[in-house]
Amino acid sequence: MKTTLIIPDPVLCELKARAADRQETMSALVTEFLVLGLRDNRKPKRPFRFPTFSVGTPRVDVANREALFDLLDRKGDARLRGRARKKD
Repeated sequence: MKTTLIIPDPVLCELKARAADRQETMSALVTEFLVLGLRDNRKPKRPFRFPTFSVGTPRVDVANREALFDLLDRKGDARLRGRARKKD
């Protein structure tokens, strides 16, 4: 069966070199690699999970922008809200 694959240039160059070294066609080599890869029955790696931390009760509802901005203003960090402090 014929099919079209998009293979990155560095991989294709390596494939051509290996096929030439082994005096095989690229099709035969790709087929061999695919069969080996499909036979591999290793368990897939666990998906990465970000660590979680308990930080207690939230001090502000982050879905409420005004409450969040009020808290930031009280903390004296107006820059995070997009307002630079004016110099007197």
